[in-house]
Amino acid sequence: MNAAPTPQQVRRALARAERGAALDVAEAEVLLAATGDDLDRLCAAAAQVRDAGLLAAGRPGVVTYSPKVFIPVTRLCRDRCHYCTFVETPGQAAREGRAPYLSPDEILDIARQGAELGCLEALFTLGDRPEDRWPEAQEWLDEQGYDSTLAYVRAMAVRVLEETGLLPHLNPGVMTWEEMNRLKPVSPSMGMMLETTSRRLFETRGEAHFGSPDKDPAVRLRVLEDAGRLSIPFTTGLLVGIGETLAERAETVFALRKVMKAYGSVQEVIVQNFRAKPDTAMRHTDDLDLDEYRAAIAVTRLVLGPRARVQAPPNLVDLAECHALLGAGVDDWGGVSPLTPDHVNPERPWPSLERLRAISDAAGFRLAARLTLHPEHVRAALDDGAPWLDPRVAGHVAALASPDGLARDGVRPQGRAWQEPDGGFESTGRTDLHTSVDTEGRTEDRRSDFSEVYGDWESVRDAASATGAPAVLHAEGREALAAAEADPGGLSDEHALTLMTAEGPLLDEVCRLADQLRADVVGDDVTYVVNRNINFTNVCYVGCRFCAFAQRKSDADSYTLSLDEVADRAAEAWDLGASEVCMQGGIDPELPATAYFDLATAVKQRVPEMHVHAFSPMEVVNGTARTGLSIEDFLIKAREAGLGSLPGTAAEILDDEVRWVLTKGKLPTSTWVEIVSTAHRIGLPTTSTMMYGHVDNPRHWVGHLRVLAGIQDRAREAGVGGFTEFVPLPFVHTSSPIYLAGVARPGPSHRDNLAVHAMARILLHGRVDNIQTSWVKLGVEGTQAMLRAGANDLGGTLMEETISRMAGSEHGSAKTVEELRAMGAGIGRPVHERTTLYAAR
Repeated sequence: MNAAPTPQQVRRALARAERGAALDVAEAEVLLAATGDDLDRLCAAAAQVRDAGLLAAGRPGVVTYSPKVFIPVTRLCRDRCHYCTFVETPGQAAREGRAPYLSPDEILDIARQGAELGCLEALFTLGDRPEDRWPEAQEWLDEQGYDSTLAYVRAMAVRVLEETGLLPHLNPGVMTWEEMNRLKPVSPSMGMMLETTSRRLFETRGEAHFGSPDKDPAVRLRVLEDAGRLSIPFTTGLLVGIGETLAERAETVFALRKVMKAYGSVQEVIVQNFRAKPDTAMRHTDDLDLDEYRAAIAVTRLVLGPRARVQAPPNLVDLAECHALLGAGVDDWGGVSPLTPDHVNPERPWPSLERLRAISDAAGFRLAARLTLHPEHVRAALDDGAPWLDPRVAGHVAALASPDGLARDGVRPQGRAWQEPDGGFESTGRTDLHTSVDTEGRTEDRRSDFSEVYGDWESVRDAASATGAPAVLHAEGREALAAAEADPGGLSDEHALTLMTAEGPLLDEVCRLADQLRADVVGDDVTYVVNRNINFTNVCYVGCRFCAFAQRKSDADSYTLSLDEVADRAAEAWDLGASEVCMQGGIDPELPATAYFDLATAVKQRVPEMHVHAFSPMEVVNGTARTGLSIEDFLIKAREAGLGSLPGTAAEILDDEVRWVLTKGKLPTSTWVEIVSTAHRIGLPTTSTMMYGHVDNPRHWVGHLRVLAGIQDRAREAGVGGFTEFVPLPFVHTSSPIYLAGVARPGPSHRDNLAVHAMARILLHGRVDNIQTSWVKLGVEGTQAMLRAGANDLGGTLMEETISRMAGSEHGSAKTVEELRAMGAGIGRPVHERTTLYAAR
């Protein structure tokens, strides 16, 4: 909306807000311009929504704050925001006698003083990635033995937890998925202001965010989404008055609403008003007017709804104006410190708690202290087992929390161990060493937190629709087929997509070519490995939307095998002729830090000659977070413990748009690629997989195979083995949550299966010699069809396979050697046993 809204437009939008109708972006923009009596009505409507939310939360009339200390780890930053006085240069720091970073002693001194004064939060604030801009920052980190600023922050958070008991709230700016995953075990909550979604302010010279790479709205939204996928209680918000239009302001609020609704991780939204500061590029810009600020708060409250926690910093207005902020829908004052100033706004001192309490009382509210994470997330984590807290910090939170999730009255933090002593696995649930894990089947159709763990299904459907309908091409195909015959591995994307969508006679020709390439590369032999799958735990808190295997620890059907039970199964498999155990499990944050090493060691000690094929890239990520090791160091230690190769599962579709819909909290494509590439580099071979037929389309299948081809090309250039095989995995829809919610398709068609197997053989020609087909998912006839379309391997005997069975596979969870041999014999092909690495056995 370019012109100012008319009074009629404002009152029409107001009437809808007062009726409780859902506002759209245009109506929010109109209401942001409300003044006078209209503004008072707007604030009253917002306050009513806030009051209803507090009542529903069980704390009517309570406004909260967090007693904290402000720890400015470093003021160096690679950004150049035009309103910031927090950031300094190394020269400025040196002239004032400061090192580039606070030392550990300085950080702990602040935290200890805060603990003595009754503070509960240690707010770590710092500039974005200073080492990328300032050599002085990298030199300091090198001298102290840290690879990065975030590695130093992680180490200091551990020391604060152990030596003071304060809860770290980390606010280091833009972080990657991997970085947040490594920080979650040391911090109950994190934060980063979105500020604005205006690309104009980011891309236009002279505007507030020009020249600041970390203020790209798309990058910052990705951080919020990644935090949601990782179940991190997250603080964010908008900065109002930095040059954004009312339309841009409204769009920012709705962007926050979208993330909040999709993931439930946004624990509070700060509506912060701009205050001009001397010695900045925006020093002549007017401070945000109080009425405009009230309108921004009220609209934010109305758009986000009663369950949101909306915060306004009490030091950025005159104290008498705080009453007006409460009247606009605020229910939280944020962090208030009795010790440290607001280092971002040092000219604005914190109000005393006595004065803040008096103002809250005068407005009819009781002021109550909270923790770094808000009560809803505290209760969900501690009472209901929701995955908002890593087990290593859950005890620190529980020591300070009251039953209602607020801070316990009169509590004083005390240091306690961060990394609890490791123990072995404990067996829970029903297990039977001679058959499969759960001999009686599930007692429930779904995990107990089904309605919460997967996020808002409406948002998931919206995201799924953005991935596009399955592509259907009607090209003749002769040109594409000729190109594939001439240079299979060098096929263009256009030709690859034409053949991937082939039907009828063209599909027959594609399968014929794939089968000929198979014969040329590996001959007519069909191979298999005698192995046993050991799904050592089904406890998982990731919340993949396709998975019917995962359970919470409190669910009746959850189980975790002991190390002895795992070793017993391996020994039994060896006695039955197996040469491999494949071990994978859920992502249970309560596993001991050394769990993966212990599992490999247990098998190798019991059966030294058994090949251990174990731990998906997602499990490797969990292991690095649990141990603090880098990916390379973790894999090296796992190899030393007995790991022989990695399954290339957790790949699903190597396209992030699809992955976020399908997996919610799982690792991004770049991390999967990094883990398997690192494994290859240190001499650990891996398989590769693709699960297809859900919310994807043939373009994604071609793209996925291209990613795998690139990884293998780099492995070959480096002189390492890389992938041993590619395994297409048809999506089993029957019990899958994303299918039950009406989002995913009911798996691939027979045409899809033929096209994927055949095109994998063609596009990976010269790179990956072995194409495996999954009898678990396709059955005997389907498997035989794939063997005629380029596949040459049957995988393993498995002896037990829980994941596909739980998803609804109807083709069993074990095959005898005779049954596997019969599959090949049925199409006139010889069948031979192999090892994991495809040597004859």
